[in-house]
Amino acid sequence: MDFYMKLPRNKKEFTLFMMVISIISVNIIAPLITCFEVGFRMEVWADAIKIIPFIWVAVIALVLITYKPAGWMTGKIIEKDDSFAAHIVVNILCNVLLMSIFLTVIGTWIGSRQVSMEPIVLFFYKWPRNFAISFAVEALIAQPIARLVMLKLHQLEDARLDADKA
Repeated sequence: MDFYMKLPRNKKEFTLFMMVISIISVNIIAPLITCFEVGFRMEVWADAIKIIPFIWVAVIALVLITYKPAGWMTGKIIEKDDSFAAHIVVNILCNVLLMSIFLTVIGTWIGSRQVSMEPIVLFFYKWPRNFAISFAVEALIAQPIARLVMLKLHQLEDARLDADKA
């Protein structure tokens, strides 16, 4: 029942789900990682906010690119009859793993407004922190909110269908 009520049922709902998750994630993760990189000061936060639209476009593109590989990875780890929570946690883990690998490099390029070898050279130093921040935000904030939005949307749709039948 959780799969049916808390996850998207069609492409329109998938788009809404992805928008909720990506907007929340980008608005928390990008400034947080930037502040860890440069320092927790108001001007650093303000600069990070300015690049969020560009990071968001990269995130959307990467979600669409990594969606199927992350689903494949999830399927290799999880059994069909495992719990909803197990499916969700492993799926978040696989998605964040792939996204954080790419965004550790691409996000640095966007944030610094230059393409350089620095994020590649420092990858194994920066990636674990970026992964941990991203996983925490996804698992504890963004995805639960997006699933709540789906649940409420589905409850409204089901109530409307029941009212139409009566």
